[in-house]
Amino acid sequence: MKRARNELLGRAIGAWLLVAASLGADVAVAQIAPRVSAAAGDAAGTSDGGVAVFRGLPFAAAPVGALRWHAPEPAAPWSGVRPATTFGKACPQDRSVSVDQAGDPGPTSEDCLFLNIWTPRVEASAKLPVMVWIHGGAFVIGAGSQSLYDGTALAKRGAVVVTFNYRLGALGFFSHPALDRAEPNGPVNFGLLDQIAALRWVQANIAAFGGDPKNVTVFGESAGAQSVLALFTSPLASGLFQRGIAQSAYGIPSHTRAKALGTGLGVADAAGLGGAGATLEQLRAIPADRFSEIAKGQLALSPSLVVGDAVLPEPILTAFQRGREARLPLIVGSNSDEASVAVAFGIDPAALVKRLGVARIAIKPLYPGQEDEAALGREVATDVVFATYARRVAYLHSTRAPTWRYFFSRVADNLRPQLASGVPHGGEIAAVFDLDDGCRCLGAPLTEADRVAARRVADYWVAFARSGVPAAADAAAWPRDGKRRAETLEFGAEGIVPRTDFRRRRLDTFIGALNVIGMFSDR
Repeated sequence: MKRARNELLGRAIGAWLLVAASLGADVAVAQIAPRVSAAAGDAAGTSDGGVAVFRGLPFAAAPVGALRWHAPEPAAPWSGVRPATTFGKACPQDRSVSVDQAGDPGPTSEDCLFLNIWTPRVEASAKLPVMVWIHGGAFVIGAGSQSLYDGTALAKRGAVVVTFNYRLGALGFFSHPALDRAEPNGPVNFGLLDQIAALRWVQANIAAFGGDPKNVTVFGESAGAQSVLALFTSPLASGLFQRGIAQSAYGIPSHTRAKALGTGLGVADAAGLGGAGATLEQLRAIPADRFSEIAKGQLALSPSLVVGDAVLPEPILTAFQRGREARLPLIVGSNSDEASVAVAFGIDPAALVKRLGVARIAIKPLYPGQEDEAALGREVATDVVFATYARRVAYLHSTRAPTWRYFFSRVADNLRPQLASGVPHGGEIAAVFDLDDGCRCLGAPLTEADRVAARRVADYWVAFARSGVPAAADAAAWPRDGKRRAETLEFGAEGIVPRTDFRRRRLDTFIGALNVIGMFSDR
């Protein structure tokens, strides 16, 4: 009897496969496409190597028409089963700059508030850690769909990974008298509000994808790292996440509302609307793509945020200095050649050193043996803008919550000839996402040593998301940073090595100098 049942089952499976083959591969794939039923609606994704992927899910209403420069509205629940197989369009940006600096964002549209999910288990009972990535790009370029942010490898480690888009440039960060008349003291940082809307969507829906809404880690690089720290300080983000990772956050002062207002007047004037005389209707009628043409140089707020609205009531560092940030575990760090981002935008590091004048005499001893002005300029710019900021944030936060600091200096083996100055801005992302050569975004083939190093970095990140403590098997223990004992984990050519008082003298010197000129003072 048992044998007969097995034969019948085998014939049935064989018949099903023959029918599927005769109808085409698409039918067979449709039969096994992962599907979820979430609060937002039912969605069908794709399967890739044991990971379910859902692309292009709307987390907020399209910010078009009357919703341009408006706090994001909830997306309407959809009916039926939504195909979640293609990425949503990126937010409007200068695509030529994005392709050159950060990779191709794909097609753009003002209707761009979409997110993407990678998950190893589409089960509401799985309760896996959730990692929400915030892309960088100076708040003017980038998208959550770029190949560098593929969440497959992290999902295979047991995390649910979410990436998303948020409004950029003048569409995401803008002020004008017409807006103030419509909503006095209303929002300016619309892009940050989009990020919070994405996190609220995660709270309402991620359980259906196998994620635990009570175990969410926000992580991001550059402008994404600034966003992580801003979310730590924003009263509107309270309770939406449990820990954060800030990769290459930068100590560039934020703008005042007055500065943002002046910039908005200039944008309106450049659009031919007479500056202050422009109406909200006229401003909302400007084609979205035109802002990438006119909101540049002095008419751009990037790469800084704007202080003084409900989402960012005070400067990030001020909130940390006053102990008003969220008391949640935090990883913060930087790379060995962050100044590469300045070089990419035409800033000469050697010229920066020359402008220091007599101050060069005080700085030189901090860099013994460094005689090349250009190389010195790169190191100073890297330290002043990035490493010093990471040290300051970690120093302040460590008294209120567990804090870890890192320094990424390992250049991939086949990239060392062209990256002699060290790991460039954004150079750690491929390791964090444990990417392989298939993404075509690494610049050179990986060696086995590169792969081992990347696996360990990704292991630390996922362990932190899972438990709040970064740890990796067969790798160094990562000591917590603190006021009394400055600790850094270096991901370097010599391996993963804990460093006590790593570059402490130079970083503390810059902290003191920046305090004197007001950049690190309590404003």
